[in-house]
Amino acid sequence: MQLKVLAPAKINLSLDIVRKRPDGYHDVAMVMQAVSLYDTITVSDEVDDSTQSNCVVSCNVEGIPTDDRNIVCKAAKAFFEYNKLEQKKISIDIEKKIPHEAGLAGGSTDAAAVILALNRIFDTKLSEEELCSIGAKIGADVPFCIVGGTKLASGTGTSLSKVAPLTKCYILICKPQVSVSTAEAYSKSDSKPSKGFLVTDEVVKMLYKRNLRGVSQCLYNEFEAVMELPEIQDIKKRMIKHKALGACMSGSGSAVFGIFLEEKKALKCKEALSADYDKLFVCEPIKGGCQIV
Repeated sequence: MQLKVLAPAKINLSLDIVRKRPDGYHDVAMVMQAVSLYDTITVSDEVDDSTQSNCVVSCNVEGIPTDDRNIVCKAAKAFFEYNKLEQKKISIDIEKKIPHEAGLAGGSTDAAAVILALNRIFDTKLSEEELCSIGAKIGADVPFCIVGGTKLASGTGTSLSKVAPLTKCYILICKPQVSVSTAEAYSKSDSKPSKGFLVTDEVVKMLYKRNLRGVSQCLYNEFEAVMELPEIQDIKKRMIKHKALGACMSGSGSAVFGIFLEEKKALKCKEALSADYDKLFVCEPIKGGCQIV
């Protein structure tokens, strides 16, 4: 059987680092939003028996590993181990549109898509909760990419709660060349005193009030705050200048997004930024996660 899965990107409407845990990980509080920018993942169990690898990966983007280092292979291995099944030979083709190393969960959503596809191909009939349990073993963002929509994430990012959905809007994503070291960002946040409050709480309140302007004005990313990257700030200022209601870096970066009330304003801003950036995407919030098509 061969299945295609649309794997959506995510943005962070908020990202608070609550504390460093004794195990070295961090507790966070964040609101994540799935958006209509997709990778397309094709998973098949129709693989030649003579193939040496259990996980054959192909990708349309150079620089993405196509061996066991790719998170999609880790997802497949975790799936078979969870179900106590002998690992079958599978092929996974990744048609990438989501920029990698951007804070948009490009790898995590591909992994989520593989878990979803294998559940259907091997008829394991796992619940959403079980799918998320497998995902959590691979990466903190994978469970969210399975369920999608608008969610409040806590703990290490794998504990998800429903919140009111983001109201209709248009989101412009810009991925600059600058890269962000997640380890360095966490280290810098550890050395700063606690804010004493969570911006995430304010974002959740504004979502329940269905106040898009309020949400946009509360956008916050602690990584962005501690890293203080001039290019990120410049992109945000340019988005605001072109009528974005608010702008913020997503996840560990370096993608920046702006929220617009009207599509034409988002497109106009995209055009203005296109002289300096080629990875620009106008998308909308969506209510689900990975979807078999």
